[in-house]
Amino acid sequence: MAAVRDTTPRVAIMSAFDAEWQALRAATAITRTEVVNNRSYHFGRLRGHDVVLLLSGFSMVNAAMTTQALLDRVPVRAIVFSGIAGGVNPGLNVGDVTVPAQWGNYQEQLFARETPQGFVPSRTTTAFGGYGMMFPQGTSVTARHAPPDSLERRFWFPVDSLALGIARTIAGRFTLKRCVQADRCLDHTPKLVVGGNGVSGPTFVDNAAYREWVWRTFRADALDMESSAVAVVAYENRVPFIAFRSLSDLAGGNEAPNEARIFGRLASENSAAVVMAFLDALPREAFARARDR
Repeated sequence: MAAVRDTTPRVAIMSAFDAEWQALRAATAITRTEVVNNRSYHFGRLRGHDVVLLLSGFSMVNAAMTTQALLDRVPVRAIVFSGIAGGVNPGLNVGDVTVPAQWGNYQEQLFARETPQGFVPSRTTTAFGGYGMMFPQGTSVTARHAPPDSLERRFWFPVDSLALGIARTIAGRFTLKRCVQADRCLDHTPKLVVGGNGVSGPTFVDNAAYREWVWRTFRADALDMESSAVAVVAYENRVPFIAFRSLSDLAGGNEAPNEARIFGRLASENSAAVVMAFLDALPREAFARARDR
C-alpha cells in the first residue's frame, strides 16, 4: 500500500475516465505524480489552487474506493468531480452542464415480492414509488452525534453550500461549446444549470421508460455512475463536495441512437470549462479548515 507524503491542503479534481479530464490535466502545472493502488495522483497547481488530479474509475464501487483511499493519504480541502452524465430533465439538452444541489443513490433498491395484488415490498425506507419490482431505499451511513457504529439511512446527500453558491455566480459568464467539429454541431447553445437533483447508480441507462420514471420520481436533472458514491464518502468524512456533470446523451430519451459517442468529448470539455471557471471564482482560502470539522 503506497504511502503518499503530502502535507499541502489541496482541492481534489476527480473524473471517472481519462477523456473526462484531459482538458483539466492539460491546464494543470503538474509538479509530481505518485501511484496509489495503481492509480496516478497528479499533484500541482490549477487556476491558482493547489490540486491533486486523479481518476475515480468507472461506477460506484471504484468511485467510493478511490475517494476513500485519497482522503486517507492527502489533506483534501474539497472534492470537485468533473464528467459527463445522461440527461433526465426533459427541459435540458445534450451539452448542458448540470451542478445538482444534492445527489441520491437511486439504485440502492429492494426487489419486491410479486403477489396477486402486485409487487409488495417487505420494507421501505423512502417515500419513492417503485419501478416494477424495484423500490428505491436510503443509503446506510453512520449516524452523527450518536454512539459508534450507529447507523441511519439517507437518500439525498447535499453538495457543499459555499461551492454551490460560487457555481451560481459563474452562470452566464461564458459560452459553452456546441460543436465537436465544424460539421458536427448541436442545434442549440448549451447552458449551465445550478441546483436541482442528481442521481447515480451502477448501470448505464439508455431506456426511455426508465428515464421517464427517474424524472417523475426524483426530479433529477442528470444521472451518472459515480457522483453519489463520492458524495457519500465525502459526507462520511465531512469533506466539501460538488460535482459538475455535462450531458453527453439523454439516457434513451431521444429516438436516434445514443449520442454519447458523438458528443461525449464536447460534454467533457464543457464540464471542464465550468470547473476551471469555478476554480477562478473560488477564494484561495476557501475550505481551509475542512478536514478539521
